[in-house]
Amino acid sequence: MNGLYALKPWYADRLSGVRGALARREVSPDTLTAAGVFCAAGAAAALAWLPSPFSALPVAVLLAARLAFANLDGALARDTGRTTRRGALLNELGDRAADLAVLAGFLTLAPLWLVATAGLAATLPSWVSLAGAAAGAPRLNGGPVGKTERCALVVVAAASGWAVPVLAVIAAGSALTAGVRLARLWRELGPCEPTAGDVR
Repeated sequence: MNGLYALKPWYADRLSGVRGALARREVSPDTLTAAGVFCAAGAAAALAWLPSPFSALPVAVLLAARLAFANLDGALARDTGRTTRRGALLNELGDRAADLAVLAGFLTLAPLWLVATAGLAATLPSWVSLAGAAAGAPRLNGGPVGKTERCALVVVAAASGWAVPVLAVIAAGSALTAGVRLARLWRELGPCEPTAGDVR
């Protein structure tokens, strides 16, 4: 159940020309990671300060750019042989910062407790995937409400003004996605002998 993440290979292929241009200009992948966070912050500002439905277009454009940068940074690093452990760390931190920045745009539109709940829930699928990778499983992505679906839901909120229902869907859907990933990892990892780092 990969959701819209299943379109990633197709989308990456569409961006191949952009990657080539960035590589020729020796643009740093870390710069693209930072650009994605700035686009997410811009989308949050548009969501918070522009009335619905006028916020929909800038939010959609900025979130599309945020997703493009999230795709380009790692791909550019691989294409140019500039993958590093620090880059991987920055990529993960940038993704989480962008997720939270976007949801911060709801602070003027919905109760704080609901925004905070949605923000926490939105990070859960990634924490599950990272825990699985630390245990030796492949990194899982996608799901019923992954990164791409969350961005689409934010655009729906910007267009409709339905901030509270959309946040509720993001919170519940993200928790469901985390549960789906955890169940899959539990099956894939299976029973095994304790490792040297097992402190149970």
